[in-house]
Amino acid sequence: MALAVTLGFSVFEAAGALFTHSLALLGDAGHMLFDAIALAVSAGAYWVSRKPPSRRHSYGLARAEIVAALANALLMVGIVIALVVEAVRRLQAPAPVDGGVVMIVAAIGFVANLAVIYILSRGRQSLNSRAAVLHAVGDLLGSIAAIISGGVIYFSGWLPIDPILSILIAMLILYSTIVLLREALNVLMEGVPFGLELEIVGTRMAELRGVVSVHDLHVWTLSSGVLALSAHVVVRDLSEWNRLLQATRSMLLDRFGIGHVTLQPELEGAPARVSSYRSVIPIHLKD
Repeated sequence: MALAVTLGFSVFEAAGALFTHSLALLGDAGHMLFDAIALAVSAGAYWVSRKPPSRRHSYGLARAEIVAALANALLMVGIVIALVVEAVRRLQAPAPVDGGVVMIVAAIGFVANLAVIYILSRGRQSLNSRAAVLHAVGDLLGSIAAIISGGVIYFSGWLPIDPILSILIAMLILYSTIVLLREALNVLMEGVPFGLELEIVGTRMAELRGVVSVHDLHVWTLSSGVLALSAHVVVRDLSEWNRLLQATRSMLLDRFGIGHVTLQPELEGAPARVSSYRSVIPIHLKD
């Protein structure tokens, strides 16, 4: 639905630009077309991510949404750069703009973008959906800027207002894009999810009765909202392992939202089995 609204308005805006010979409207129509492509990528990634696990992809294809979020964030950076370059060019050589037509078309765009944001915000929240919403918010801010600049140009004839507002909006969009890009890269690089501290997670595990220490602790994001953990847990009595396993899983889910847990028990005093990716943070608690 969001894709249909965005694509439909981009065609409408392009027609209005050709009718009024407005380069500003034509540029915004191109921006909307890029956002329609971004929404199509997001929708396609969501469809792919729902495919079940296979022998080749044992976790399924849930990370397709993360890849789409990264691609959309990079596309947004490109759009921001293009906006700034065009704005600087227009500051140097202002182009005539029909302020009245710009206000009317921008007002329709404002309503359309509000509808898109409303549609997207009702769905499941993920990095992919956040990337799609970011594009829609960028369009919404662009519509607001166009309404303001159209009004200023219509009533005062001051042309520099259009590129100045474009640069300000571009900087706001760039900040949100960098935040999204950082999160997507952190997921793809198997980083500890933002908001979690590895030491705190390990300490809470080591505090459970019967646990001697925790090492080779790793926490990462499988896909948006799905956290995973693996660790070696040193215990005093292996006969207590079933109880400890359930207690640890319940604690990790309740306190940290980690639902995919893989633990390897080790008996105290036995030679430790060192994994290929040894954690730099062994957790020990003394009695």
